[in-house]
Amino acid sequence: MISPACGLIGLFFIYPLISSLKIALSDAAGNWSINPLIKAWRLYDRDLAYTIIVVAVALGLIAILTVVISGLITLSPFKRLNQCLAFLYRWPLFIPFIVVGQMMRTFLAKNGLMNNALVQLHLLTPFETVSFLDWRGIIFTFVWKQLAFSTLLVAGAMAAIDSQQVKAAQNIGATRMKVFTSILLPQVLPNLGVALVLSCVTMMSVLSVPLMLGTGTPSMLTTDMSFRINSYGDYATANALGVFSYLVTSAVAWFYLQHNLKQQRTYG
Repeated sequence: MISPACGLIGLFFIYPLISSLKIALSDAAGNWSINPLIKAWRLYDRDLAYTIIVVAVALGLIAILTVVISGLITLSPFKRLNQCLAFLYRWPLFIPFIVVGQMMRTFLAKNGLMNNALVQLHLLTPFETVSFLDWRGIIFTFVWKQLAFSTLLVAGAMAAIDSQQVKAAQNIGATRMKVFTSILLPQVLPNLGVALVLSCVTMMSVLSVPLMLGTGTPSMLTTDMSFRINSYGDYATANALGVFSYLVTSAVAWFYLQHNLKQQRTYG
């Protein structure tokens, strides 16, 4: 019964992974070599650090905003606010990254929609506007796009928690903040971890956003991989950069799994 699923995983995930590793660990003659990894490190070590920092900052903002929005949707007594948040946060789910990148180019540019709106509101003058088509724009775009997915997982997990727990805490005088921090948040941390791991994998693999919003150097690894292939046909170095991406995402997944297992051993 599981053979079709296993076959798809092997065809679309395992086989490309093995092929990528083989190319990244081979020289021009096809012999085993770590030269592509060394070359990728020497050329793009700053870009690797830049990528990790951008993704880490985006994940931190996603975690904070996800928790806040999910808590408001679950506990806020204002129904209109809940309905508004529930309506707005879902929109990015249906927009592809390439469309998001193009949207943000026109929104975050020096003469884009955001700056023009601030000028019209007399909060800035035309001479004070600046372009956000750099690392700030990339982080903003990643957070806006992935926040919907993360909030959907966490808000759904909060909604599934037995309401009797909340009512019992409120009956003994617990505030909404206390209910949130002591009852809801601890129970949805595994869901938040899953959302952040999947968001990390997504952000590490997106090309359109850093390509459209990034300017100059350093740049994200996906942009470097595209450059090595399109400009030089250098598949070995491009796949070596892919190996670095695998290691980063694997480290994030390993940290989450270890933390989750530690919690299970503590409370189970």
